[in-house]
Amino acid sequence: MGNATADIISSGQATLGLELGSTNIKATLVAPDHSVIASGSHTWENRFENRLWTYPLEAVWTGIQDAVAKVRTNAKELHGINPDTFAAIGISAMMHGYLAFDSNNKLLVPFRTWRNTNTADAVDLLSDTLDYNIPHRWSIAHFTQAVLDKEEHVTEVSFLTTLAGYVHWQLTGEKVLGVGDASGMFPIDPQTHTYDEKRLAATDALLRERGITTPLAQLLPRPLVAGQAAGTLTAEGAALLAPDGSLPAGIPLCPPEGDAGTGMVATNAVLPRTGNVSTGTSIFAMVVLEGELSKVHPELDMVTTPAGDLVAMVHCNNGASEIADWADLFISFARGLGSEASVGQIYDTFLNAALEGEADAGGLLAYNYLSGEPITGLEEGRPLVVRKPDSTFSLANFARAQVYSMFGTLTLGMRVLQEEHVRLDRMYAHGGIYKTQGVAQRFLAAAVGAPVSIATTASEGGSWGMAVLAQYMLDQNNSDLGEYLAGDVFASVEFLVEDPRDEDVKGYGTFLDEYVAGLEIQKAAVAALH
Repeated sequence: MGNATADIISSGQATLGLELGSTNIKATLVAPDHSVIASGSHTWENRFENRLWTYPLEAVWTGIQDAVAKVRTNAKELHGINPDTFAAIGISAMMHGYLAFDSNNKLLVPFRTWRNTNTADAVDLLSDTLDYNIPHRWSIAHFTQAVLDKEEHVTEVSFLTTLAGYVHWQLTGEKVLGVGDASGMFPIDPQTHTYDEKRLAATDALLRERGITTPLAQLLPRPLVAGQAAGTLTAEGAALLAPDGSLPAGIPLCPPEGDAGTGMVATNAVLPRTGNVSTGTSIFAMVVLEGELSKVHPELDMVTTPAGDLVAMVHCNNGASEIADWADLFISFARGLGSEASVGQIYDTFLNAALEGEADAGGLLAYNYLSGEPITGLEEGRPLVVRKPDSTFSLANFARAQVYSMFGTLTLGMRVLQEEHVRLDRMYAHGGIYKTQGVAQRFLAAAVGAPVSIATTASEGGSWGMAVLAQYMLDQNNSDLGEYLAGDVFASVEFLVEDPRDEDVKGYGTFLDEYVAGLEIQKAAVAALH
């Protein structure tokens, strides 16, 4: 890109996307033509404290500052220019969870992430009251559970938001949220793109019976659709991004979105009959619907695209983390042998070994349940590898079982969409696990029974998608988000496509039958090992 890119950076034409994922905070700098100029990332890790998954808010800002500093340094290294401003900024983060503040903007309890599944009573009560599937991780479930548990802080709550909404609020002073992220707090009316008024009223009545008199609408951030302005960077916000004072106030920000929404953007999956699978610490599939489903399904979350269109979401709490833990073990083993193999080589070796495994993984059974999994009725998880005496225990079969396990619960949820006769023309995938070409993508195709495509930009993931949403705010020209992505962003992007292979489909089906039967083992492990 040469001097032209340097000119883009120096004139402040590039957009910055930030995404706070489960294990990495990533910053991506994007040119007006949507190409990546520079990137930077910061590694962080959740904590399990008092039986709840959390991140300290101090770590949020330490990580953001590090990622922003690294993306600016990377731009300097690649193009000779350190960005001193941006055309626009977009903030994305893990959806759902619980961040509750009082009227003085004080955090009332530690951040409770999407990973917590301690909300069963609230889920049952809300789902029955609203005739709507309210998942364990949704913000309204966390708040209602705190009310049911009579936690002292609930009467002091003045504002509830998600992680992306919190960061955006601190940067701009605006209590808003992209509609896609908002749809993981409380049900959205797909016609108005705001919170469902009838369900708000029903929830208010439920909460009033338990002492909460403030209307829920006053506690939640205001939903915005993609393309709308969402405030500008304040002086205080600029100092949060760059404590050395090197960024100015006044930079516009687009509506903050959840990682599901940016995943849809990053894979060009916002139009009806398209879908995507995002694989990280969690794994979830998003399928954009042509209309409402025939009934409520506990396996499906009804959320929206960043433009407000209805989406069926199959969300599984456990994704690639178990594979990452095994990779760490193999890295330690390699180091013990004096090997200098890189992390990438370890992953490639392990995943490619899966291609040599038997179609049914040789009778090996694996569960990646580091945390609870609502779809299979587990409030807690215990990672397991189980084999019978006559199973073929090899690295190849072990690797294939681990990859299959990553998709097991997802497949169970996707079966409900098949029962609803939901039509799906294209399924896209993104996440770091797909960097080893032809492995996870191939087995995902077998797991969902449809071709799986990966764009050449897929490895940039949500932070790139968020930067694209920021650019969309600047130059949408009244175009629909789907049209904008298809015509302006992905028109010349190449896709790698894997079709389901008959032997994989059959072998995965055998594995999945054992997987379902073996859930009793998982339940016994949870009961026995506290």
